[in-house]
Amino acid sequence: MGVRAQQKEKTRRGLIDAAFNQLSAEHGFSNLSLREVAREAGIAPTSFYRHFKDMNELGLTMVDEGGLMLRQLMRKARQRINKGGSVIRISTETFMEFVDSRPNVFRLLLQERSGNAAAFRQAVNREIRHFVEELTDYLIQNTTLERSLATIQSEAMLIIVFNAGAEALDMTQEDRKDLAERVILQLHMIATGANYMSNNNTEI
Repeated sequence: MGVRAQQKEKTRRGLIDAAFNQLSAEHGFSNLSLREVAREAGIAPTSFYRHFKDMNELGLTMVDEGGLMLRQLMRKARQRINKGGSVIRISTETFMEFVDSRPNVFRLLLQERSGNAAAFRQAVNREIRHFVEELTDYLIQNTTLERSLATIQSEAMLIIVFNAGAEALDMTQEDRKDLAERVILQLHMIATGANYMSNNNTEI
């Protein structure tokens, strides 16, 4: 990659980071202005268009990046599981660490999942489907579940974890620990139910 291409990528990265930095519980993506994002990234507003067609393209890039970031983190968690440990506990703790360290990334996924823009909702739902598919594949490889049950278990677990993440954003560290323990118990209950249905050939 040439010097000019490296500089362009650095500026593009700066715009994405600037937009993430400006998100908060009260200040969602729809409240961001191109001028504010460009100013924090250290470029002129007109230079923004060399990197993104408009703010929507920037936002969709952020959604894709946020989803990929979280999926990569959970893959690393599963690698830790292979070395020993509870899949549910390690995955839950890893997810809570992500919410704690990158709250604005998770906040974007959460806010835009039910936002007004169809393109953003579709992008977030696409990321969620990726999560479900990866978790389903993991369950099939490591349990006796058929795909239909593994998919339902994955969907249920994701709903619980995402809802817990939304609560965790406004909690103290101590409250987050208590929440994580409740989530771990809930996920164990779902896994136990799925295994029972699988072992007893219970029809869905």
